[in-house]
Amino acid sequence: MKSFLYYSLLFTSVLSFACSSEPKYSNPNPIPISTTPTVIKEYKFDTTPIWADEFDKGTTPDPTKWSFDIGGGGWGNNELQYYTNNAPNSSIKDGILSIKAIKENTLGSAYSSARIVTKGKGDWLYGRFEVRAKVPAGRGTWPAFWMLPTENKYGIWPNSGEIDILEHVGYAPNEINCTVHTTSFNHLKGTQVGVKRTIPTAITEFHTYRVDWTPITITGYIDDVPYFEFRNSNSGVAAWPFDSKFHIILNQAVGGNWGGAQGIDTSAYPASFDIDYVRVYKLLE
Repeated sequence: MKSFLYYSLLFTSVLSFACSSEPKYSNPNPIPISTTPTVIKEYKFDTTPIWADEFDKGTTPDPTKWSFDIGGGGWGNNELQYYTNNAPNSSIKDGILSIKAIKENTLGSAYSSARIVTKGKGDWLYGRFEVRAKVPAGRGTWPAFWMLPTENKYGIWPNSGEIDILEHVGYAPNEINCTVHTTSFNHLKGTQVGVKRTIPTAITEFHTYRVDWTPITITGYIDDVPYFEFRNSNSGVAAWPFDSKFHIILNQAVGGNWGGAQGIDTSAYPASFDIDYVRVYKLLE
């Protein structure tokens, strides 16, 4: 998501091994469907990142790697924050990027926050995308690490796809969501494909969250353990539009259709989404 914050049908299966000014949609109750894994082509990734930000330099996001999405208006989800490029909302200290949502009147919005994107500075077709992060606590918080297409090859959302690597809503503490959206599978139809997993220390400790995106699968991991898989069924772009470059988004929304579904605890603010690093690894053919 972000400021700018929200199964298997005939063409797709989901494996449960145990997410611009475009609106972001997610489902409070994504329903995974478990199946027996089948043998598919094994892809490998480079062991050295082709792009990374360790947040070990400066006090604000590196402008050669990140841009800010700025504005309010709900971001398609009735969110309450106004995204700024102000230091209180996005700052680096001791090797940690903090995206902070603050309860303060900002240009007509009740909260301020930040949403940073790699669009035009980091855009990739396939790869391994990883973040090490700690999510905030409190009803109304909605942090995310996700991806959108850099060019809408197949049209506006959801036709060109969305990949949500990490989403967390504060009213469901420690419950991590990984989801994809396409023309066939999306929130508006109630058909989006996703899995949620409870990580007991997600709000108190750092964990790694990633997806491995190949021409045939998008696989989600937490701490290197796979728990979600979305497969390319070769049934067309309505089910699999993931064949063009995407960029990374980091943000923290406030409230909204999903994040605010059970109200907002104003005492939880300021709330900080803390990121240790973001790394991208090349897919090896």
